[in-house]
Amino acid sequence: MTAAETLSRTPLHALHQALGGKLVPFAGYEMPVQYPAGILAEHLHCRAAAALFDVSHMGQARLEGADAAAALETLAPGDFTGLALRHTRYSLFTNEEGGILDDFMTTNCGDHLFLVVNAACKAADIAHLRARIGGKVRITELADRALLALQGPQAVAVMARLLPAAATMKFMTFATGKLDGAECFLTRSGYTGEDGYEISIPNAAAERVARLLLAQPEVKPAGLGARDSLRLEAGLCLYGHDIDTATSPVEANLSWAIAKRRRATGGFPGAARILKELADGPKRLRVGIQPEGRAPAREHTPIVDRNGATLGEVTSGGFGPTVGGPVAMGYVSAKAAAVGATVQLVVRDVPRPARVVALPFVKPRYYRG
Repeated sequence: MTAAETLSRTPLHALHQALGGKLVPFAGYEMPVQYPAGILAEHLHCRAAAALFDVSHMGQARLEGADAAAALETLAPGDFTGLALRHTRYSLFTNEEGGILDDFMTTNCGDHLFLVVNAACKAADIAHLRARIGGKVRITELADRALLALQGPQAVAVMARLLPAAATMKFMTFATGKLDGAECFLTRSGYTGEDGYEISIPNAAAERVARLLLAQPEVKPAGLGARDSLRLEAGLCLYGHDIDTATSPVEANLSWAIAKRRRATGGFPGAARILKELADGPKRLRVGIQPEGRAPAREHTPIVDRNGATLGEVTSGGFGPTVGGPVAMGYVSAKAAAVGATVQLVVRDVPRPARVVALPFVKPRYYRG
């Protein structure tokens, strides 16, 4: 058996092949990194119109039980008992050392919580949930559902045509409806910095619904390459690169995901470290970095000061098509994290000038009503 044969496939695998997608291994799946138009065109089309991404490799789960929200608060620093009906919230599973096990989205669907977790972490996340709160909460992995992300400023026009109720949804809210007869769970969310929707649908209907969306004049397919450059310009973290088990939410500049009530009460793994960093400041911080010139700085590129002393390293970097030049994110010591600070990036053993900039690189266009 070859390595390719051991990879899992999403329900849209045949469609990716039919569309000419270049398939690569990603998080245990065979996924399209791009289509014939190329990453640059896909990125710019998402910013200008609407792009459809297959994110069915990500994990979906249902948490049921009267104490589901309170139980989830024992694993993450979010406010889930206060999460309004049909609203979605970003949060983080933390470990006892204050590091991040994964980042995830939670939606209050009334009689249950709906979770979406990262593909590479989903088996560990489900095991973690069952081990820690399985005695209080019924946990169901929704392996029978695919997930599509329709992203871009014209995504709302598409959904207004196909599912009119979706057009009035606000950012980070949830609704249900039917697309071509298939029951869908929709959140007005995404990971590109653009307005858009994530659409959970039964596996059996995934290709039918995807083809319906792609038949709309505003929509073109996009792969993981464009998804990565879009989220980088939006200043959004990629798990395993910008955040990991050793990185705290405070270091990652994700303190906004720690609910005000939880800062007072604690009660989540790693609270001692995280609350101390909130009070005293972290030793290092995730920042945006703008290289001068045209040379991109890739992951693990050293960040140094003008004397060559190490400040940190790049965790995500590449060319930003909307920005029109290289962009990067990385960690630097807190003393070097001020916006406007000058640093150097050691690319191919040559120190190149750069500066710390505010994130995101591209202003988000989420619809808040």
